Amino acid sequence: MIIIISGLSGSGKSTAIKALEDVGYFCVDNLPVLLLPKFLELRTGSDSEISKLALVMDIREKEFLSSYSDILDRLRNQGYQFEILFLEASEEILLRRYSQTRMQHPLARGKSLLEAIRDEKEQLKGLKQIANKVIDTSHYNVHELKAVILGYVLKVVHTGHLEVHVLSFGYKYGVPYDADLVIDVRFLPNPYFVPELRGLDGTAPEVRTFVKKWDETNIFLKKYLDLLDYLVPLYKKEGKSHLTVAVGCTGGRHRSIVIADEFFRHLKKKIDRIHLVHRDIELR
Repeated sequence: MIIIISGLSGSGKSTAIKALEDVGYFCVDNLPVLLLPKFLELRTGSDSEISKLALVMDIREKEFLSSYSDILDRLRNQGYQFEILFLEASEEILLRRYSQTRMQHPLARGKSLLEAIRDEKEQLKGLKQIANKVIDTSHYNVHELKAVILGYVLKVVHTGHLEVHVLSFGYKYGVPYDADLVIDVRFLPNPYFVPELRGLDGTAPEVRTFVKKWDETNIFLKKYLDLLDYLVPLYKKEGKSHLTVAVGCTGGRHRSIVIADEFFRHLKKKIDRIHLVHRDIELR
């Protein structure tokens, strides 16, 4: 299976390719579509590499729009399988992202930014229609988008296996969109109110010691880890391919990180495909 990531400029394609690179995909950004057949031919000696190949291909490459359809059809006839992910976002969000990064839109020469965005949407309309999956990234931060990309790709490519994502977050920044299980740990004593711990996060040994020293923490961990041990095999049996366990506290920097780490360490002993993300660790 070859993953092709395309879509609107500013929609998060770099984040998507980085997420796949982090889980072992061989990734190429902005490969000219005319070189794709030769590139695949050179890699035919390594089936494992081809089965984990991800490419970003988009309007930055001038031959892409005129050539991608014929080339992909020809390669499919040769036995290659493609999964096309199309990323998009609202005009308002794209304008904001370009304003924040001060990057130039690839179609902005002689046009306003909004005109360039609308022009690109029109030119990519045909590709969007044939995409296997369209993802609107407007309301995802970087960590959430990585989780969405991995969840979808691993569901498609690794059918029959359960992929688990353990995610810490802060309620003040919103509950994760794709959480399957949400655990609120705001009942635990809060290190934020300890002056010497406030500036640290849940990865610091001092914060871990503080959170784990309480009876309610240890009782909670025992009970909830027992619950996960019971649920995970049932999810596997049911055929679920992707499970996101989200652990939340007020700001997402102390208690939720400690507890998510505990969940991750426990489940890692039992599950091969498991990832840990601290969504709001850098927010204050």
